[in-house]
Amino acid sequence: MEESAREEEWAALMRAALAGDAGTYRRFLQSITPYLRRLAQQSCARFGASASDAEDAVQEALLAIHLKRGTWDPARPITPWLSAIVRNKLIDMLRRAGQPAVPIDNLVEVLPAGEAGSAPEAGDIERLIGKLKDQQRSVVRMVSLEGCSAREAATRLGMSETGVRVALHRALKSLASLYEAGAGRAMANRARDPGGG
Repeated sequence: MEESAREEEWAALMRAALAGDAGTYRRFLQSITPYLRRLAQQSCARFGASASDAEDAVQEALLAIHLKRGTWDPARPITPWLSAIVRNKLIDMLRRAGQPAVPIDNLVEVLPAGEAGSAPEAGDIERLIGKLKDQQRSVVRMVSLEGCSAREAATRLGMSETGVRVALHRALKSLASLYEAGAGRAMANRARDPGGG
């Protein structure tokens, strides 16, 4: 697919998702995942990180995109916003993996910056994570919030690395559903009270 057509499609899907269309949001996530994976794999290969590190970065990026989706400005292109999130997750992951000599300027060239916006409030994140199953909650906290690798989380939780990745993937789906339910209620409240008070 041509870049401009892909950009238009993703932006349209995200606008519909932000308007409360849960099915479109799932299609958006499915559509962007191969792009995120390609970016992560290229960068990990360039800096000597493993394929499993690339997949960890993709899962973390998907979670961040989900939690920060309200920060995307529909008047701006979406691809740089996505790339910035992947870039930031890769930088964090490579630093956690003990690669402080990673030339960040080169990583920035591979993943062009965009405006990722501000992070959601910590209370909102904790509230959503608190609704997950115990194992999923532990995996999300360790991998996404504490910065553990899948291997470290697996060791601490007595799980396999694959089990950690599966739990993280399932947690992401659960968080998406929880967020959609909350976003739908918030949008309905805003529609009833557009003045905010």
